[in-house]
Amino acid sequence: MAALALVWLAAMGSASMAQAQQTSTMPVADEKFQAFIKMLDDPDIRARLDAMAVPPADKPGAPAASQMAVWDSLIRSHLVALRNAVPRIPGEAANAVRIVRSEINNRGFATILVLFAALLALGFGAEWLFKRAVGGVKQPGSGQAADASAAREANRAARLLPELAPLVVFSLVSAGVFLAFDWPALLRVVILTYLVAFIVARVVMAIGRILLAPNGSAIPAGQEKPLRLVPASDAEAHFWYRRLAVFTGYLMAGWATVSLLPHLGFSPDATRLIAYLLGIGLLVLAVEMVWRRPGGPATTQRISTREWLLTIYLVLLWGLWVAELNGALWLGIYALLLSKALTIAGNVAEALVVRPDNATSANSVRTVLINRGVRALVILLAVLWLSLVWRLDPGVMAEGNTTINRIVRGLFHGVLILLVADLIWQLAKAYIGRTLELAAVDDTITPAEAARRSRLRTLLPIFRNILAVLLATVAVLMVLSGLGVQIAPLIAGAGIFGVAIGFGSQTLVKDVLSGVFYMLDDAFRVGEYIESGSYKGTVESFSLRSVKLRHHRGPVFTVPFGDLGAVQNMSRDWVIDKFRIRVSFDTDIRKVKKLLKGIGAELLADPELAPEIIETVKMKGVEQFGDFGIELSFAFMTKPGHQFGVRRKAYTMIQQAFAENGIHFAQPTVQVGTDEKQAAVAAANVISLAQQKAAQTVQGE
Repeated sequence: MAALALVWLAAMGSASMAQAQQTSTMPVADEKFQAFIKMLDDPDIRARLDAMAVPPADKPGAPAASQMAVWDSLIRSHLVALRNAVPRIPGEAANAVRIVRSEINNRGFATILVLFAALLALGFGAEWLFKRAVGGVKQPGSGQAADASAAREANRAARLLPELAPLVVFSLVSAGVFLAFDWPALLRVVILTYLVAFIVARVVMAIGRILLAPNGSAIPAGQEKPLRLVPASDAEAHFWYRRLAVFTGYLMAGWATVSLLPHLGFSPDATRLIAYLLGIGLLVLAVEMVWRRPGGPATTQRISTREWLLTIYLVLLWGLWVAELNGALWLGIYALLLSKALTIAGNVAEALVVRPDNATSANSVRTVLINRGVRALVILLAVLWLSLVWRLDPGVMAEGNTTINRIVRGLFHGVLILLVADLIWQLAKAYIGRTLELAAVDDTITPAEAARRSRLRTLLPIFRNILAVLLATVAVLMVLSGLGVQIAPLIAGAGIFGVAIGFGSQTLVKDVLSGVFYMLDDAFRVGEYIESGSYKGTVESFSLRSVKLRHHRGPVFTVPFGDLGAVQNMSRDWVIDKFRIRVSFDTDIRKVKKLLKGIGAELLADPELAPEIIETVKMKGVEQFGDFGIELSFAFMTKPGHQFGVRRKAYTMIQQAFAENGIHFAQPTVQVGTDEKQAAVAAANVISLAQQKAAQTVQGE
């Protein structure tokens, strides 16, 4: 809003200059021609003509210092012309009064004011009758909608009509009544100019009401807060709307006045001087917005360097406009306003189109296309306006071979290429993001669909990164080619450099290629639990050369694909879990098997564990006889990752069943004997050794 003053001032100055030049080319009388010849003797005018005669810098062989000299001479002559126009303003003003009286039958400015007020009264009367005629029709959002979201939807679509339709009626009636009669030429121009300025000011204020809703007039049924297309608090909405009304009214009044000065006999220099003086008022309004905006120093009682820097920046922009450095002026305005204008334009277009009750529409391709398309349109209009300010003729630029023409033409082509690349990237990113959202795995889908979605969540992020690199590379090469840079050596050098990197970093190439083949083999996906050597964990994400594994205890392993080797995937299809239990030697095995059969049936009846069990717990039989008990083997089959919960539940149920049925777990025991028993054992050992020796003797014979 602050720099918008300078935007319209520059446009106003350009319009006034064009009209001044058009008026100055009108046929003149012989005495005026003689006066013009005498003016050539003025040293200031000669200096300005000499400066204009300097060859332009874009001609071959013109040094940069010559261009600087041209700019210095033009600025000096322009400022001198403005200084010389100061004493002529009173005389030209008196001459303007005489012209008005002579053109409108010896009547003054009061006649113009009365006629203008009458036209406004007719327009407002017709507008009032129109509102009365359509006032009985209920507008959408005033109770007609079924719920709050429908009211918001209808309100967004229908807010333009109630705001702009009365303005159309006002414009048609006021302008139509005036044009229906024959008026003097000067009076016709003056009235229509001010009438157009008044209508434009009202259109801007209507758009401000649509965007900001300062009076809460756009509140649908069932909604407490006003529906604003530009989010803001109530205080901010009121502040910016009031400033917009004052700013627009002053701006359009100044534009209309400056546009009419050449028709009233003012010289071009005097017209420019008056425009610059009126521009001071707009500059003051802009600076006041900077300092008194909500959250600024006036409301928070603080002094910030940001406000001072912004004030100085606005004054510098006004100085560039006074010096007629329009190219630098618009570049400064773009640097200040373009990013904010792009954000507001995209958000407004999205708010007008996206359904408020659809939470996923913000990431849809349609929404991104609308948002980015509007932003691209704003950038293209800004570039076209800048080319118009610089007076760049596309036909001449295409035929010209100078360095400046090639650079400017390349810059324009580069902007177009970057806009197309950005649009393609945003659409692709939105499509991939939307696909990833829909690829979320839940319990209501089939295993095949879950596998397909898991594969999408694995491969799409990698494809998105590759696409970003590809688009950036192609866009940069095309922009450089448009600027006249020979990209063939760059491509050849990049190829040689890539080959050198391939030979010099074999490990990197190995990692990348290994990752490609892991993806082609579908060895693992995001969310699966894998183990490879000493690394194990859940796959969290991929890059071009490594995979991130989240260990079940928390640590994250970043493992290059080349170091993985054989991968053990524990999250595919099914899992068989086996465990063993030792019982005492006197245990009834048939009774244990019967108890396990009942435990398996109870697990299948559990509503939490049953969906995850493929084959319930079963006893396989006796595995072996141990030193202090019998080892029994058990097994069950579940979906991957759910075997731990089933095993814990089975352990608990087995312990309870054994305790209730008198079955004891085997425990290690140590037997301690008396001295007599030890002597008997020793005697038995002696006898055994004697028998072994006798047997050996017999075998030897």
